[in-house]
Amino acid sequence: MKAIQIEKPEVLKIIDMEKPVLTQQDNVIVKMKAAGICGSDVGIYHGTNAAATYPRVIGHEMVGIIEEVGPGVTRVKPGDRVIVDQVKSCGHCYACRKGRGNVCGSLEVRGVHIDGGYREYMAVPEDACYLLPEGLSDVEAVMIEPTTIAIQSCSRAQLCAEDTLLIYGCGALGSTILKIARLSGATIIVTDVVDEKLEEAKKNGAHYTINSMKEDLEQRVRELTDGYGVTVSIDAACLKTSLLTLLKVTGNAGRVITMGFSVAPTEVNQFLITSKELDVRGSRLQNKKFGEAIELIKAGKLDLKGTISHTYPFLEAQKAFDFVDTKDASIRKVVLTFD
Repeated sequence: MKAIQIEKPEVLKIIDMEKPVLTQQDNVIVKMKAAGICGSDVGIYHGTNAAATYPRVIGHEMVGIIEEVGPGVTRVKPGDRVIVDQVKSCGHCYACRKGRGNVCGSLEVRGVHIDGGYREYMAVPEDACYLLPEGLSDVEAVMIEPTTIAIQSCSRAQLCAEDTLLIYGCGALGSTILKIARLSGATIIVTDVVDEKLEEAKKNGAHYTINSMKEDLEQRVRELTDGYGVTVSIDAACLKTSLLTLLKVTGNAGRVITMGFSVAPTEVNQFLITSKELDVRGSRLQNKKFGEAIELIKAGKLDLKGTISHTYPFLEAQKAFDFVDTKDASIRKVVLTFD
């Protein structure tokens, strides 16, 4: 079978791999149908994702159809359309005992530490597979995984109706966080540097938008919050300057959620954290949020249609990554297809 491998930073190859076989642990064979390109995949390609190991078949937004199951499998059957959980945890370390397997001490992430979904077939445990809602295409279903990331970030933020939230960045991640955050009833401010993305954010429920290239972000936030600052800020841009910016615009007793993976030094002002007694919290991956995301779709509270801006055949992955690197304003989510 064919697969897309990042041999080392900046080197993407199409390789041949043996088709996986069923084992006692990996008791389901999934034929891949669609896989998204995430910012972290781009980071692995460019060598800026500190968590990745090489060479690696990347891809962690993985949608497919069950082709074969092993003895004793009861949750899924051949022909079922599924999305695959990217997280593998040990179940017994401190983090796992605290119910936080997404930061397991022996964490393995498909597409990061072990091979992921940019290949024609995968073997995974049945409990890593979640049935897709009817009426959602394979390509659209890729967005369930980013939705779980958004749910996790809002959960880590303890977001509620009395909060004023700033979403910093309105690309694929920020847009998805917005869709989840608006369900909380919080007042939402979105900032970006692209007017088209900000207009889209307004249509999707943002109460206020700020183009930080044209307006002073700190001043505008003060104006919108009667001088207090936002009570929650979530970094969906993950720039070198993001954290310090969010520390400045978040008010007393607020929560700052960071999601970036860069290891480049970044400035942090201790006074801002201590004087305002801010909670600075990481949000990584997701912690068994697939079921929650799927239930929101089934209940009609979350619409993933129209969120995919571009698709490429998976064997044209190089072309797709090159296009993502252009940072074209039309890009929302790019998906590789396996038809």
